[in-house]
Amino acid sequence: MKELLLSYLPIAIFIGVAMAIGLALMLSAFLIAIRRPDTEKLSAYECGFDAFDDARMNFDIRFYLVAILFIIFDLEVAFLFPWAISLKEVGVFGFWSMMVFLGILTVGFVYEWRKGALEWD
Repeated sequence: MKELLLSYLPIAIFIGVAMAIGLALMLSAFLIAIRRPDTEKLSAYECGFDAFDDARMNFDIRFYLVAILFIIFDLEVAFLFPWAISLKEVGVFGFWSMMVFLGILTVGFVYEWRKGALEWD
């Protein structure tokens, strides 16, 4: 039993060191940071509305559309890397399967573009 616990000792040390470094960095940032509130710092950044407003206010649907498009193309890239690495093993069938996948994504992207989902007026 002692040998089994000793085999987990490097993992426990790694977790302990990682937690110590993380806590030290968070504590040092809290202690060293200069706090100077400014109207520019508190202004709306990417979300398009004030950060300290009512949570039940109207929200523009374009933010959701952009988020969905980001997720779609992020997943596309996540599928492309392993596919590119294993292209020799998957052969011609794997190649054309990915081309069909990319074609479907391209049709969806063109549809979104034609519908004006990417316009930000």
